[in-house]
Amino acid sequence: MQGCASAPPAAPARLNGTISTRLAAPARWDDPAPADWDDPADWGPAPPTDEELFGLAPDPDSDPPDGADAWAADVPADLLIEYLTAMEPALAPEALPAGVLPRDGGRGAGFAAGGAADRLPPGAALAGFAGDAWATGLDRITDDQLIGVLRAWRRLTSWTAAGELAAVAELSRRRAGEVAAGADPHLAEHVGDELAVSLTLTARAADQLLDFAARLDRLPCTRAALAAGEIDRAKAHVIADETSCLGHAHAAAVEAAVIGRAPGQTTGQLRASARRAVLAADPDAAGRHREQAEKEARVEVWSEPAGTAALAGRDLRPADVIAADKRIDSLARQLKAAGIEGSLGQLRARAYLALLLGRPMPGPGPGYPMPGPVPGYPASSPPPSAATPCVAGAVNLTMPLSSLLGASGEPGEVAGFGPVAAADGRALADRLAGERGSRWCLTLTGQDGQAVAHGCARARRDGGGGGPASRGWELTVTIRPLAVRDCLHQRESAGYRPSPALRHAIGVRQRTCSFPGCRRPAVSCDQDHTVPHDQGGRTCECNLAPLCRRHHRAKQAQGWRLDQPEPGVMVWTLPHGRSYRVWPPAYPGDGAG
Repeated sequence: MQGCASAPPAAPARLNGTISTRLAAPARWDDPAPADWDDPADWGPAPPTDEELFGLAPDPDSDPPDGADAWAADVPADLLIEYLTAMEPALAPEALPAGVLPRDGGRGAGFAAGGAADRLPPGAALAGFAGDAWATGLDRITDDQLIGVLRAWRRLTSWTAAGELAAVAELSRRRAGEVAAGADPHLAEHVGDELAVSLTLTARAADQLLDFAARLDRLPCTRAALAAGEIDRAKAHVIADETSCLGHAHAAAVEAAVIGRAPGQTTGQLRASARRAVLAADPDAAGRHREQAEKEARVEVWSEPAGTAALAGRDLRPADVIAADKRIDSLARQLKAAGIEGSLGQLRARAYLALLLGRPMPGPGPGYPMPGPVPGYPASSPPPSAATPCVAGAVNLTMPLSSLLGASGEPGEVAGFGPVAAADGRALADRLAGERGSRWCLTLTGQDGQAVAHGCARARRDGGGGGPASRGWELTVTIRPLAVRDCLHQRESAGYRPSPALRHAIGVRQRTCSFPGCRRPAVSCDQDHTVPHDQGGRTCECNLAPLCRRHHRAKQAQGWRLDQPEPGVMVWTLPHGRSYRVWPPAYPGDGAG
């Protein structure tokens, strides 16, 4: 790669089926002569004939092509001529109008190895060629040409990624500049939130995008290689990530050491090269990087596409993770040796959950306990119980009443986790029922799934077994309407702090933070007064909404505004001027849960 500077390419243009050329002329040839032109010879040379114009490539001294053919202005003359030459066999036998050059005809000409399009850098012209090959049918080109088209799209993907990251960095610079000019310092703290709502991202994903753009902004060679399509986004991220704990001078040295080989390496190879270069440039960098990551140690839970779930520890100490992994592996192999069915991976998962839940290791069957003590597993573990284990902590399960009773298969929902299948919801409800003091609520919804009424009661079991569908549930619930569209202030609190009943009603209406896309459960959010209480705002359903601490602070930053035109309907106006409306999330299923 020669140098790092590169001008941003022009935006892609939509292509049609022809390439048009035109020559600049001072006036239309059929215009009347000016009054002071007595001699027709002064009018200039005669216009070129169609025969003279036919087949000519664009003249570099004339005006560039415009309109749908503007992309041709970005194509070097030698590549354009080569591309047009490659297309000549696809010419139709009939004569073509003057000034019209044939296109590919779906044959992928120029994308073969070493062809004009195969060597073309990403930009408007390459987007045009690749889009044309796609539109006319990828099934009509050879394998060689198809690989050329595939490589072209990859270069274009890198190019667009570079453009997106440049725009993100520019937005961050603008907010920092506004703060430097005297604006509210908090304005620059919430650029990630602007990105989240504008691009429909989670807060974590938006912060990662912003961080990536900032890291790339100080790596000019990496940024240029990405824009040129020489490396992809993943490789740029590897370089940015590995140099994140280095000073500017050391980061530049590492970048210079790895960028030349990066196009021909996989991300794994590049990460190893970059890490070696980091250790050579600054031996203490790896330790600082690890310490920084350990400050973000966490356990994450999420739902999987198949309806299963995942639980993982992130950014943990390597020694602890390796030791834990070996312990799980040892337990799984002992289960295998004891005759328990399943692959090693399945047995590892069972051992993992048994350790976390404090359950005994499973045996091969009734009457077949594990042979002897299991290393790493407490010998004092409680024996297996036929009763369904209870769930510790607070769990907010929402289910259609018909699903809870086993009459339908509508899914349920667990706050902070997401949708769960009806059978999983019933199993969780059965565990919750075994928890002393658990509270049961009934929420009624309208046709749009929005909560319109709610009541709470404690349920008593009749002592029968088998789960909710076979039990006699004694539920006495007083249903009260929730504020929808208009508010009668029935739950209004006199002071600043909402009453427990009001907090609960707000949490029923809005089960997550009221910022667009934020899924932080309402139970862990602040109850924010949309109009501040000290400015006359009510402590009521029409003026309260759950906001996580991050978005509560964002609302108070300069340039941010939050309105609640109807109870539960939030309108966010951000510093860039656009507004985003958020409705309370709809409940799952048939509206009772």
